[in-house]
Amino acid sequence: MVASTRIPMIVEPFVSERAKKTLDLVEQFVEKECIPREALYQAQLGTGEARWAKTPVVMEELKAKARQLGLWNMFLPKNHFKEGAGFSNVEYGLMAESLGKCSIASEATNNAAPDTGNMEVFAKYGTEAQKQEWLVPLLEGKIRSAFLMTEPDIASSDAKNIQLDIRREGNEYVINGQKWWSSGTGDKRCKIYIVMGKTDPTNLDPYKQQSVVLVPAGTPGITIHRMLTVYGYDDAPHGHGHLSFKNVRVPVSNIVLGEGRGFEIIQGRLGPGRIHHAMRAVGAAERALEYLIARANDESRKPFGAVISSHGVILEWIAKSRIEIDSARLIVLNAAVRIDSADAKAALKEIAEAKVLVPQMALTVIDRAVQAHGGMGVCQDTPLASMWAKLRTLRIADGPDEVHLSQMGKRENKQRKEEVTAKIQWQKDEAQRLLTANGFPKSQL
Repeated sequence: MVASTRIPMIVEPFVSERAKKTLDLVEQFVEKECIPREALYQAQLGTGEARWAKTPVVMEELKAKARQLGLWNMFLPKNHFKEGAGFSNVEYGLMAESLGKCSIASEATNNAAPDTGNMEVFAKYGTEAQKQEWLVPLLEGKIRSAFLMTEPDIASSDAKNIQLDIRREGNEYVINGQKWWSSGTGDKRCKIYIVMGKTDPTNLDPYKQQSVVLVPAGTPGITIHRMLTVYGYDDAPHGHGHLSFKNVRVPVSNIVLGEGRGFEIIQGRLGPGRIHHAMRAVGAAERALEYLIARANDESRKPFGAVISSHGVILEWIAKSRIEIDSARLIVLNAAVRIDSADAKAALKEIAEAKVLVPQMALTVIDRAVQAHGGMGVCQDTPLASMWAKLRTLRIADGPDEVHLSQMGKRENKQRKEEVTAKIQWQKDEAQRLLTANGFPKSQL
């Protein structure tokens, strides 16, 4: 199947011929190289503590092949960055869908979170020295990184609550506090943490209290207490760490952009990242649908003497899944077009729509596939259970659905209440006038 047959007509004018060719390469790489090697990757990881001590050899082999094919750093949009492969958000979004079908494909092409968002931070806000020290090796895939924002014991969905203390003493910042859900901190290749905390807790503007600093992994005073699991999955070798900082010292030059600029940085980071997550979720849903169709037509398993596709409810699941996936894809690509035409700030509504709708859609489709597989669907014999667990976190990560819905509702109401109220009142008045003019009694409109 060539790329042009998979690109929605509405966004095809935004997709270059180069991107279409690359999209074909990405799909072939994922389907023929990455997916068949998922099981080998897990086998090479091993069990127990060994899972945190090494990187599977097959990953480095895939990386080398991806670089040979030119499938590397596609995520940095050409409209805003010079460091990437020269694609737009729409073009990368289509590629991210293919990458989302396989748990190891994004890393194999150096398009994996949290590195993607962190590289955007360095590229957009970093000094030349910070770029040379951290961005260059990240772009080369020689190191990995982590983004530390969420904290235990507070409601981190409101970032103003973050309590990590970053205090300046002379030419250093001294850091004290805790972080958790720090993805990537279990990886031995993780060399740099991008950390958000408070440098000015008394500032009357709560959005100017936060700053972002760079903390090299292994700096004295950092303790990794544990790796958190997601429905029992440890996500090794990267993991999600619970860390504490006790009098951790970094030079003042490690500040990003400047003190009090934390909210500005995280909004610039999270906007594109949310649609990356969303488009990968579309890919995961596509793979789940493939599993659903395959199971529905499995001749070796015939409950009550017939393949389950003979039952109307299964065909209904397949049809609904197709509609929901295609609808969700358009929501994400619409956000990507909006970002490409302006920036992430101009696309707040569209990004929020994708962030809320797509994970819910993907979970629904995956759950249908799980149900069709029965006991096999909830164990390790298919990727479905792992996919569901990972995607369930997306309804919380980068802001819970409820926060986005509340913000969207406030924005929509504020922007439209006067216009809509006036329009409806005029329509009522005009209807009443027409009734009276034509000799009809007044109506309660």
